[in-house]
Amino acid sequence: MSFSEFRNKHIFKIINFYPPYLGAGVKVRPLNPEQTILEVSMKLGKLNQNYVGTHFGGSLYSMCDPWFMLILLKLLGKKYLVWDKSASIDFLSPGKGKVSARFEITPERLSEIIEKVDELGKYEPEFSVDVLGSDGAIVARVQKKLWIRKKP
Repeated sequence: MSFSEFRNKHIFKIINFYPPYLGAGVKVRPLNPEQTILEVSMKLGKLNQNYVGTHFGGSLYSMCDPWFMLILLKLLGKKYLVWDKSASIDFLSPGKGKVSARFEITPERLSEIIEKVDELGKYEPEFSVDVLGSDGAIVARVQKKLWIRKKP
């Protein structure tokens, strides 16, 4: 197995050692063998809290940043280009303790994306994810827009 194949197979284990995520305490865990459902979590600590002692907004966004793109890169393979195009985050309540978010791309959504790319040449799907506190309250809502097309 080449390093590239190893990296693609184990990306969601390897990324736990990415320095910005190590520092912020971000952890990712695939919830299914296909790695199309991920749980990302972050405990509140000295390196990711803000002035008032809650989760720093940049860390909350960072924990949500790459997952839809990475899942789609794995699912679509080398024949497609997938880029983040835009994002926004709404902070809805103070993040205290451990926060988590669940990222999923269903087979139906994947089929829709492939159909739209085939039909339009490129497609900009939008995704939303809620960051939840340990009590189930929504701490933040992140909106992502991706840009996808087949490679020339």
